[in-house]
Amino acid sequence: MPQIPYILSVVTFLPLVGAGLLLLTRLLGKGSVDSAARWIALVTTLVTLAVSVVLVANFDQSSAAYQFVERYVWFAGAQYHLGVDGISILFVLLTAFLMPICILASWNSIKDRVSDYMIAFLVLETLVIGVFTSLDLFLFYIFFEGTLVPMFIIIGVWGGANRIYAAYKFFLYTLLGSVLMFLAMLWMAHTAGTTSIPALKEFAFSPTAQPILWLAFFASFAVKMPMWPVHTWLPDAHVQAPTAGSVILAGVLLKMGGYGFILFNLPMFPDAPKMFAPLVFTLSAIAIVYTSLVAFRQTDIKKLIAYSSVAHMGFVTMGIFAGNDQGVQGAVFQMLSHGLISGALFLCVGVVYDRMHTREIAFYGGLTSRMPWFAAIFLMFTMANVGLPGTSGFIGEILTMTGVYQVSTWTALFAASGVIFSAVYALTLYRNVMFGEITNPKLKDILDIDKRELLIFTPLIVGTLLLGVQPGLVLDYTNASVGALTSAYQLAIGG
Repeated sequence: MPQIPYILSVVTFLPLVGAGLLLLTRLLGKGSVDSAARWIALVTTLVTLAVSVVLVANFDQSSAAYQFVERYVWFAGAQYHLGVDGISILFVLLTAFLMPICILASWNSIKDRVSDYMIAFLVLETLVIGVFTSLDLFLFYIFFEGTLVPMFIIIGVWGGANRIYAAYKFFLYTLLGSVLMFLAMLWMAHTAGTTSIPALKEFAFSPTAQPILWLAFFASFAVKMPMWPVHTWLPDAHVQAPTAGSVILAGVLLKMGGYGFILFNLPMFPDAPKMFAPLVFTLSAIAIVYTSLVAFRQTDIKKLIAYSSVAHMGFVTMGIFAGNDQGVQGAVFQMLSHGLISGALFLCVGVVYDRMHTREIAFYGGLTSRMPWFAAIFLMFTMANVGLPGTSGFIGEILTMTGVYQVSTWTALFAASGVIFSAVYALTLYRNVMFGEITNPKLKDILDIDKRELLIFTPLIVGTLLLGVQPGLVLDYTNASVGALTSAYQLAIGG
């Protein structure tokens, strides 16, 4: 396949150009520029999506090497170094795919400081894509930590009643987790004499240093996932964030933690994962079971879905540290699938919240008679979240459990019980909101989804079903990179 020059720089910084254009429009515009801001943001994200599709179409699936590499000297030994492999390229596509949906979801719901809101989302898109394209240690860290700022602003300015508390909790949890990672990066760069991530993967760190380095990176990525017990910031952030903020938080930002494990913890410190695998499996099993039980007792729809995200990320962490092809493939697939499904579920909550301005489960009931189209869409994504065969949710869960079963039978058993628990809370939620008679008179005049909302859900429906019946669309891309990763890991641990 031809290597298109500078395409990674284009796909990474194109949203930032759109943000600059938005800022210029606001400075030069007379009167309201809200409509222009919405259209500029939408067009920018659609063009970014188109460029990412070109990127994916020109990717060589048979190669595990980094492709479309750009490398220039930057400062103090650090480099502007970009590249993608079969794993990271799909997260770039996922980010570019979800962003136009977020802009459309905010079209009517955001009425104050619209231009600022769109600028925050476009800056966030550049930073997130930068995380997945960076091949330099410090460039990665700048993008990784930079995502905190626009997300903090989105929650803190356009969030709910307790938005300030939730924004600070989100910011401080994730920032404090990353301090140890930054110290580890400084030590690694000094010891190895390079900040190149591909070179660091080949560098043999001492067996005594590897557990310390592993824990330093683990602290940062475990909070970002988030893993139990450092997950408590997530429900607060989701509940207070605007709908589009929840979509991008669950759809992409959580995946940066899992991607970090795959990029750093597994290949760079191969002696440590074997030592800490029982800890990770235990935390993952607790996350799957405990947060599923907590989700069952929630009275807020959004908080229930937030806790379900923690449970589903438990499958990801146990799959990654199984260290075999099925586990890592399943973890990557689960992250991509969860990005579509959880994003769609938060959009479903946004539909009823925009109409009734409450997320309390007890407020609703009998919506099927008034909103049949919405009921069908919500059912589809509820079943996908449970892991119904034929949807993308099934593929990720079955692959991760297969991979973990080869390493730890008990962990796989707890994970399987989590699937049952997820069905209990998800179907109970659906029954309480959708079925029965409408007893709340305020719901008598509620309207079904409109054309804009149907346009938002359609690509998510197609993506969820397509990946469910054609998992090769993902696995063909990730196969070579995952194979190289697990082979090197098994060789390093003498497996």
